[in-house]
Amino acid sequence: MSNKIAVITGGNRGLGENAALKLAKKGVDIILTWRNGEEQAQTVVERIEALGARAVALQLDVADSGSFADFARNVQKQLKNVWQRDSFDYLLNNAGTSLHASFVETTEAQFDEVVNVHFKGPFFLTQTLLPLMADGGSILNISSGLARFSLPGSGAYAAVKGAMEVLTRYQAKELGERRITVNILAPGAIATDFSGGMVRDNPEVNAFVASQTALGRVGLPDDIGDAVAQILSDESRWVNGQRIEASGGMFL
Repeated sequence: MSNKIAVITGGNRGLGENAALKLAKKGVDIILTWRNGEEQAQTVVERIEALGARAVALQLDVADSGSFADFARNVQKQLKNVWQRDSFDYLLNNAGTSLHASFVETTEAQFDEVVNVHFKGPFFLTQTLLPLMADGGSILNISSGLARFSLPGSGAYAAVKGAMEVLTRYQAKELGERRITVNILAPGAIATDFSGGMVRDNPEVNAFVASQTALGRVGLPDDIGDAVAQILSDESRWVNGQRIEASGGMFL
């Protein structure tokens, strides 16, 4: 029986990279995307192959929905050439950027970018890739703890994550006839290079997050990669249309 195949956007670094490696350890092959950092992406491919799984890295800008049809054709080509298959099993809509600006200071250009990257992109990329998804597969979207609790300066970012949470329920409802499950994972504050490494590198931010988290520390990439691998598994096949927060219990 051939390995399952996951498409992971933004799989060249951060949480996407960690998720790719955790899935590869479970025998899942990976198609990962990168916007900038081809060298980084190839290093991840090599790490995946060292774990015994197969992987390819493709360039994609999730903010550019006009490129999605070409990207889908590229995925189709890779599936045929590398795997001798015409479908993949899992889609992780992970790619993202941060935005820290108060409501009154947020510009229209910032707003458009955050909508394109975090809502319009995943909406139309998923739509475009659906013909290549296997029936019985799984889609995992990414939200944020900020969609549940409110910290000043994250309004636009949190709002589009909230939109993704609503969309996730509709996708689960409408794709159920193909037995495709759709869930959304909401990480809390994680120590990565996201937001310029703020949680990881700023001692004050790190201490504040830890003090507001029931388990007494900030999140680590492994915490999220493990959650992704668990949700994208047969053991979680009856979990559908759910928002799952992995934050160690922030602001409870």
